[in-house]
Formats: sequence, structure tokens, C-alpha cells
Amino acid sequence: MIVLVINAGSSSLKFQLYQMEDESVLAKGRVERIGMESAIVTIEPTGKPEVREVREILEHTTAIRKVLDMIVHPQHGVLKSVSEIEAVGHRVVHGGESFSSSVLVTEEVKQEIKRLFDLAPLHNPAHMLGIHAVEANMPGVPQAVVFDTAFHQTMPPVSYLYPIPMVLYKKHKIRRYGFHGTSHGYVSEQAAKFLGRPLEELKLVTCHIGNGASCTAVDGGRSVDTSMGMTPLEGLMMGTRSGDIDPAIVPFTMAKEDLTLSEVNSMLNKHSGLLAISNIGSDMREIAEAMEAGDRNAALAFEMYEYRLRKYIGSYAAAMNGLDAIVFTAGVGENSALLRAAVCRGLSFLGIDFDEEENARRSPEDRAITKPGSRVQVLVIPTNEELVIARDTYGLILNRNHVE
Repeated sequence: MIVLVINAGSSSLKFQLYQMEDESVLAKGRVERIGMESAIVTIEPTGKPEVREVREILEHTTAIRKVLDMIVHPQHGVLKSVSEIEAVGHRVVHGGESFSSSVLVTEEVKQEIKRLFDLAPLHNPAHMLGIHAVEANMPGVPQAVVFDTAFHQTMPPVSYLYPIPMVLYKKHKIRRYGFHGTSHGYVSEQAAKFLGRPLEELKLVTCHIGNGASCTAVDGGRSVDTSMGMTPLEGLMMGTRSGDIDPAIVPFTMAKEDLTLSEVNSMLNKHSGLLAISNIGSDMREIAEAMEAGDRNAALAFEMYEYRLRKYIGSYAAAMNGLDAIVFTAGVGENSALLRAAVCRGLSFLGIDFDEEENARRSPEDRAITKPGSRVQVLVIPTNEELVIARDTYGLILNRNHVE
């Protein structure tokens, strides 16, 4: 079975095409600047050169049509016909309390995703555009949705409720949901395989550290706590997001600086984090380079970032009353040896026997950066959210066909 995986944003769209028999990637690519005359379409067909085009793409239906045209192109395509694609899987950021697992798209599912627009106004509407665009271009082809929040639906009330009037939860579902669940679930399973132990026996802290960042306490394969909350703003210091702050800062700053709610929201989401403290940017590579050159602001930004991450790991070890392994994944987690080293050196009390040489080695494969006798293992595991979406979509289609 061939499955197309789509991650639709408001002005961009990423895709990967899988042959599910061996889970190989046939092609991947992206459409950038949707809504503009100079949109950029890129396809990377496996075994062939990358192809890039600049053309007018004003909405998602046209974007999907162009992606499909490139997939079946006589020269750089990988399929003879669009009809070879038997299913489409979508990433959807927010499933609220409605979805604890991936599901096939139905009218009821679409209505529920729309109902959750208020919880993810920047993401869910864009995902819905992707679903509608596939319907317009591939009528009758089954679609599935895989939710970032689903993995965290195992959190107990002690973790997901806020200490605010309960009526706000009952009326508006104001609670902690967590995100990056697809990634946290995937690397948890990979960690268990790497360690050669049943996932049900392990206490893990998984660290998805990219421009957006979150930690999850995974006890026996179940998410029991996670750093992001009702929105992706809570938790760790990130590239441009503040993470945890005193909530009273919001009304205080609005009054002192005469800011609107929209402006203070933008400040916390787009102008805070590494960017705000370093005055350089949100990219950890730029921060590291500036630190080496002696930039004090960059050094402070890095130290705050690392300190907050280390605090979360320690608190989750306490929450689970134990810890078997820490997992680093995503762009920064997989590639910043500097960050991993700083975190591990500060957690030596847990029994981490850190391997400096292995940490410095660049590798795209799963690996341990602790010595064999380390009481707590530290792993670097590349995430693969697209593969999870493809697997879930494939499984749902097989199960549907079996039932029918």
C-alpha cells in the first residue's frame, strides 16, 4: 500500500510518500509561501535529483494538485498514476479530549476538529484546509488524522488539571493537553527496543527539543506528565516562546506598555525565548557560535535554556519515583552535543556516567551517550513523526478492510 503523509500549515505544506510494505520513502517535499504568486514547490524523489519550481499557488487545493502532478511527473515522479495512492494521513495538532488515538476521517471527525479550532487557532484550521484539499483532488481516497495530543490523553487529572476554578474546565475544557505526542510516543518505543527491555517496565523522560520544545514523563509506555499545556506556550524555554512564566506578568505588562491581548500573545510566542535573551536569534547553532566568540547574552540564553530543561527532567524523575533513561530527539536534541553535555553534567546525581566521546560523534542512528554501566542511560534517537502517521494510517485502512 502507498500512503501519502501531509502536514498542512497556514502557508506551507510538507509531504512524504511511503511504500508501506517495507516502509520506504518514495519521495518527500514541501510547498512554501502558499497564497503568493512566488510559491516554492520542492520534491525530493528517492534516487533522483531534487526538483524545485516557483509558481503561483494561492490556496491549498492548488498546492495538493501540484504535489500530485510532481509525484506522477514522467521525468522526476515516482508513480505512474495518482490512483496508486491508496490512503492519505494528516498531522493534526489538537484533538482535545475527543481523540485518544488516530482515526479515519468522517464528517463527524471533521466537525469535531472544527469545534476544536479555538484550542489551536493557528494549526487546526490549516490542517482542515489540507483535508479539504485532498478531498477535492482525490475524491473517495480514505484519509486518516493523527493527533499531537493523543499520546498525552493517558495523563491523570493530577497532571492535566490547572489549580483554577473547576467550572472553567467543565465549561471550556481548560486543561493541559500536551503536544509533540507523536514524537514522544515513537522515541519511547525506539528507546525500549534499543535498551532491549519491555516498554512497560521503563521510566523514561523524552525530550523533543527543536524550535518548539517539550519534555514528557513516560511511565510504562504511558504519558503521565508533559511540559506543554493547553497550548504549546507552556513549559520549556524555546526558540521564540517564553515557556513557564508568572501569569501575572501578562496583565502587568499590558498595563505598563499599553499592549493589547494580541500584542502580548505575540510577544510571548514569537519574541521571547532564546531570541529575546540572546538578541541574536532563535537558532541554537547561532547561539553556540556567538558563545564561542564570547557573547555574554548568548551564553546567558544558553544557560537559561539548559537550566530549565534540566529542571524538568529532574522533576519528572521525582514524579515517576525513578528513571531508567533520558531520550533526546528533534533538531536541537539530535544535533546539539553542547546542550546534551551541559544537561547530563548537571544530572550526575542520578547516576549518569556520561560518555563525552560518544556524545560528540555525529550519527543519524539511535545511540547511547552514556557508558554501559550508567545507572541512567541517555539516548539520542532521531524522531520520525511522518512514519508514525503513515503506520497509523496504514493500520486503520487494514483494520477497516478487515471489518468490511
